[in-house]
Amino acid sequence: MSTVLAAGANAAPTSSSTDTITLGGGCFWCLEAVFEGLKGVSKVESGYAGGHLANPTYAQVSDGNTGHAEVVQITFDPNVVTLDTILRAYFTIHDPTTLNRQGNDVGTQYRSVAFYRNDAQKATIEKAIKETADSHEWNGTIVTEVKPFTVFYKAENYHQEYFKLHGEQPYCQLVVAPKVAKFRKKFHDFLK
Repeated sequence: MSTVLAAGANAAPTSSSTDTITLGGGCFWCLEAVFEGLKGVSKVESGYAGGHLANPTYAQVSDGNTGHAEVVQITFDPNVVTLDTILRAYFTIHDPTTLNRQGNDVGTQYRSVAFYRNDAQKATIEKAIKETADSHEWNGTIVTEVKPFTVFYKAENYHQEYFKLHGEQPYCQLVVAPKVAKFRKKFHDFLK
């Protein structure tokens, strides 16, 4: 999978267009910390999607009975960063072969899931899954769900920018920081 910037990335953008993608891959603190550092990303919000309960709380989602996954909603400028690059980073920082878990975080709320907003996004996600599988970067079958986007519920304020504000906490040091370091090493040309 190519990790090149979109055409015109070094020039002034031709428009002020933005696009949005919603991704789940374990704890949203990890995903948020990575995507906040990606050039072309203007906003990353932690939240919940894919379930049946309206306006869920963190406690409800953590129980695993709402159907929601912890996700990040990423707003980006496709004139600066492609969806391909975002997805390449996504498939680098979480293990898409573990069903309903990332490390010690276990439950459907930690599943690997990508929510598409149109047919073009769906095709790009499916292509990224195939390329990730073909790369053999991960051992096992890719179990990432590809679902149509319906609704995103923003998580409580204390979850937003969690790593930036609480990076010294043990979970952040042991789980989030290594993923951020891996991303920064592999995608150094794409950092803000």
